[in-house]
Amino acid sequence: MPREAGWEPETGRVKPGWLAAAAMKGRQQRCRWAQPWTLLLLLLGPQLLVTYGWRPQGDENSENRNTLELYFPAVVEYVLHVYNLRSPDRNAYKVVRVLQSWQELREIGLVFSMELQFARTRCRKFDEDIDNCPFQATPDVNNTVTCFFTVDCEPWATKFQLLNDTCLGGSAK
Repeated sequence: MPREAGWEPETGRVKPGWLAAAAMKGRQQRCRWAQPWTLLLLLLGPQLLVTYGWRPQGDENSENRNTLELYFPAVVEYVLHVYNLRSPDRNAYKVVRVLQSWQELREIGLVFSMELQFARTRCRKFDEDIDNCPFQATPDVNNTVTCFFTVDCEPWATKFQLLNDTCLGGSAK
């Protein structure tokens, strides 16, 4: 073994404490891949906390729950699209979380009512890939908007009509 590797040729032994240092260095080499993941988690942590999913609330029967799970995402996408079109802001907004939602069955279609929280993104509203756009993080400006929407729809026929929209913290009108 060369001298710099911890071998003392005079005594024929390894330097005291060298094995522990070598083991620690080996551990650092093996865990080096974890450092980028740690940084990624720190940067994306707030993004991962955003609730993109939703769950029907209350004691609904399974038919209503299935209808809600099947058609609700399309209704939310429609509402977000309308909000972005009507908003005077140049930047696009994305859904942060669904605060509450429910549905009513009609003879021909469905009526969805929902309270959503939107946040401003870094992308312009007519950019192509708004879904993957990061949220704008400006500590001195409130970039979130809470809105209540009522939509009459036949989602299986892609027919939507916005009946009501009321927003706090910004308006789509």
